[in-house]
Amino acid sequence: MRRGLREETIIFISVFKWLILASVIGAIVGLSTALFLHVLNWGMGVAGRFRYYFIFLPLALVLSTVIIRRLAPEAEGHGTEKVIEAVHKRSGRIKAMVVPVKLVATVITLAFGGSAGKEGPCAQIGAGLSSVFADIFKFEDIDRKKLVICGISGGFAAVFGTPIAGAIFGIEVLFVGSILYDVLLPSFVAGIISYQVTSALGIKYFYHHINYVPVFTQSFFIKVVLGGMFFGICSFILVEIMRLGKSVSERVGLPPYRQALLGGVVLVVLSLVFSDRFLGLGISGIHSALGGEPVPWYDFIMKSIFTSITLNFGGSGGIVTPIFFIGATSGNLYGHMVESDIVIFSAIGLVSLLAGSANTPIAASIMAVELFGSNIAPYAAIACVISFIMSGHRSVYPSQILAMKKSASIEVEIGKEMEYVSPKYRYRDRSFTGAMQNLITVLKKIGKKKDEG
Repeated sequence: MRRGLREETIIFISVFKWLILASVIGAIVGLSTALFLHVLNWGMGVAGRFRYYFIFLPLALVLSTVIIRRLAPEAEGHGTEKVIEAVHKRSGRIKAMVVPVKLVATVITLAFGGSAGKEGPCAQIGAGLSSVFADIFKFEDIDRKKLVICGISGGFAAVFGTPIAGAIFGIEVLFVGSILYDVLLPSFVAGIISYQVTSALGIKYFYHHINYVPVFTQSFFIKVVLGGMFFGICSFILVEIMRLGKSVSERVGLPPYRQALLGGVVLVVLSLVFSDRFLGLGISGIHSALGGEPVPWYDFIMKSIFTSITLNFGGSGGIVTPIFFIGATSGNLYGHMVESDIVIFSAIGLVSLLAGSANTPIAASIMAVELFGSNIAPYAAIACVISFIMSGHRSVYPSQILAMKKSASIEVEIGKEMEYVSPKYRYRDRSFTGAMQNLITVLKKIGKKKDEG
């Protein structure tokens, strides 16, 4: 009895401690996110007054590169990736200078048309402030990591208005196939508090509740399953285009500033040749796809290319908002292909691309409910899980740690960063060949019965 009482007392103190700490972090992240979003909206509004504002994009990428390289090299890239790296390699230590540098560089990049997102900077700014908070109060490394993870959750929740999905994203994005349950409570608290703070400070969110979902039928369920496979392939394409962009930027061999200038010039030319709708956040493209309007079939590929060039040639920003554009437009395309409800598959595509490319199927499934309503939840969850599996052992976040194999017939080294994972295929695996033989036998029997009929 005495022993149990002592255990419960310690647990109670621990819960109380993390309720307080997570609430403080949530408030800090909410304030910083609201500030960032207001400044970003102001910057985009000023630049957007000019028809060809994007012609200044080469100079914007150069300026972003100069600011980051001279003041805080850790702020390079798309934010969340650097935070994941900090959690795994430096116990969550992030320099204070990253916060203002990331804010300024991202506003410059997005205001002048760089194709990037806003969640990465919010996650990195939130995580950076959490790290500074841990430094001030001299927390141990284990607590620092938890606080930084709360910063990721709070940033994601506050920027998209999805507190539950944001909380899960912060703990799911660190590992592929594993979740840190010991950070579950503080992540939820931080996500909810940060969302409430940003809402109170005037940040408006996009919600598109879908009230009508087709009645469950075998044909519609099959379309959802095939859709999950299609979105997994689209996730694969996005990751490979991001990798290709990084490879090209490394092979160019130019100094960073000239490389940024080159990337900006290429983006301006592509915008003039194709369209400027692939620039910036791409919110209008997301709205068009979710509104059921037909979009060109190549939109999801072009957005992937624009994003890869921006983030690999000096731009600063996140990657999830471009993922939403790619997912919604690929879902729009798929809806036309299977002659089904375009709005529903655009919504499913939006969250399925997040599941497949970021390896976060649980957060993506919950996000479907928060953004589109509960009616779509069962179908979105199925598509998200299938997309997650179909994308293979790759990720838009190379610093993620692999914690599971996505197939028993593939040999991979568990515990490695995704960037260094090299799958080996067991072509003679008995479980695989046996399953294929059984499938062939079943199909032959079905065909024979049809012939006899």
